[in-house]
Amino acid sequence: MIAITGANGNLGKAVLSFLLQKTQAANIVAVVREPQKMAQFAGLGIQIRKADYNDPASLETAFQGIKRLLQVSSASYGEQAVTEEQNVVAAAVRQGVAHIVYTSTLSPSENPIFWGGQACRQTEQSIRESGMRYSIFRNSMYMETIPLFIGSAMENGQIYYSAGNGAVSFVSRIDIAEAISKILAQPEEGNQIYEITGEKAFTFADVAGLLQNIKGIACSYTDVPGEIFKSELLNAGLPEEEAVFYLNMGDSITAGEFALTDPKLEKLLGKKRLTTEEYLTQLLRNSEANAG
Repeated sequence: MIAITGANGNLGKAVLSFLLQKTQAANIVAVVREPQKMAQFAGLGIQIRKADYNDPASLETAFQGIKRLLQVSSASYGEQAVTEEQNVVAAAVRQGVAHIVYTSTLSPSENPIFWGGQACRQTEQSIRESGMRYSIFRNSMYMETIPLFIGSAMENGQIYYSAGNGAVSFVSRIDIAEAISKILAQPEEGNQIYEITGEKAFTFADVAGLLQNIKGIACSYTDVPGEIFKSELLNAGLPEEEAVFYLNMGDSITAGEFALTDPKLEKLLGKKRLTTEEYLTQLLRNSEANAG
């Protein structure tokens, strides 16, 4: 049996869809906090089990009979994220999970700028010490987050953010999901850590250049000082926690925490990755189609 935690999230649903092409639905367990959100999969024959990262007993029940597990990293921050992720690892060990796949982040360390980095480092260590076989995906930033950072640039070409000259090796969430599904369907013998990135790293000035080539209009990037950027976000009505998160991401990008590039994703996929330019082209076409 194969289980996917966070199966109603964007990554979890994508992994689930790819898995359904590789194994029988009866072999798949979707582990979610809100089963009602899995309506689109309910009639396909997969099992849907309710569990919460904050409820160790529910995790143990959900992991009964599971041999391969995808642990999607927590959406929480700080010590809360550490606790939630440790709960998942401990429950998996107690239920005899043989192989765990974990979605980590690039450059996990004791003192990362990116909030998620420290929790990911601790979870990776617990997994390595657990006795389970493991495949750790250290994912760069999803391409699908680009619209969140560039705001209205798809319309007017102007990017305002607080990331200095930091570069990001944006990677497709769909490509990641497909690679994960392959390992869940045909697990590896040995323990592996993968740096999962796009083909190259782009500054936001580079992203503006790509947009200019695609749209055929002048595009530019303005690096906004952090406190001014945060103030603008708050004035626009963004909650304090969300504004601070965007600022934290900008600081981590400036520090180069998402700049690494690595070819391993293509080796896992057995094909070329989606490029950032291809993604932006698709995004623009969809935007124009919706506007029309």
